[in-house]
Amino acid sequence: MSIRIVSGTAHPALTDAVADALGTEPVTSEVVRFPDGELRPVVGGVQGGDVYVLQPTGPAVNDHLVELLLLLDACRRGGARTLTAVVPYFGYARQDRRGLAGEAVGARVVADALASVGVDRLVVVDPHTSALEAMCAMPVEMLTAVPVLAGVLAQETPDTTVVVAPDLGAVKLAEHYARLLRRPVAVVRKRRVTGERVHAEELAGDVAGRPVVIVDDMISTGGTIEAAVRVLRAAGATSDITVAATHGPLVAAAHERLDRLSLRRLLVTDTLPASRERPPWLQVRSVAPLLADAIGRLRDNEPLDTLMIRT
Repeated sequence: MSIRIVSGTAHPALTDAVADALGTEPVTSEVVRFPDGELRPVVGGVQGGDVYVLQPTGPAVNDHLVELLLLLDACRRGGARTLTAVVPYFGYARQDRRGLAGEAVGARVVADALASVGVDRLVVVDPHTSALEAMCAMPVEMLTAVPVLAGVLAQETPDTTVVVAPDLGAVKLAEHYARLLRRPVAVVRKRRVTGERVHAEELAGDVAGRPVVIVDDMISTGGTIEAAVRVLRAAGATSDITVAATHGPLVAAAHERLDRLSLRRLLVTDTLPASRERPPWLQVRSVAPLLADAIGRLRDNEPLDTLMIRT
């Protein structure tokens, strides 16, 4: 099959790395931006090809989401034989249910929008909700970067380390890390006050005198991590605190908040482009080999089981 890799403007460096790993070049594309904010993508050379459009929908989420939809539509109208959306970071995944009457289910709206432009398959990495697959009309390949990050952690993780879930939603993720690292798990129970403020209430597990690795699927404002660190230190954890997450939007005052915590390090992947000013405690590992492996297997009709989330 003839693979065509198309890049959006959200993360062209990641697209280049994936294309390089596959031994190809991204298709020539351009996104025209009008003065009023409208976007007009122009894509060439996709007719008859199996097209993979790579675009994380991170900040600015709405702009990058609309651009992704327009790119996909351009490829479909340009004669793509098959169309796969590769969305390493899937924005709106946190909105997978209604918490209050009158709220939208943002993840479902985005899933329907992708279906409306004729996407044949969706590839994501560690989405915030496992319900995403059930919301989408097309097949969804939910890849995981946990082995990538756990492989790095294993090189410098003491035997006494405890893997910590900073909230109940991260328990399965923490158990995945714990299996790979062969370490015990502790869980922090939290209550979210606002979009940026989190109150951590109690800890299940023993961390006294032990280093910890806090794991989550994403770190946005850093509020959840800050609250968890306070509970862990109050419970006697050592100052050797590492945080690992697949996605690192690190928006608002996240850098300043995390800097105050004196972390040993924060380990994330490049599903989103790194900030221009990278603090010394921030380390980034690439998911380009993971994405290239997945695309290669899809091309060759091979299973992706070993690359996918296991619950």
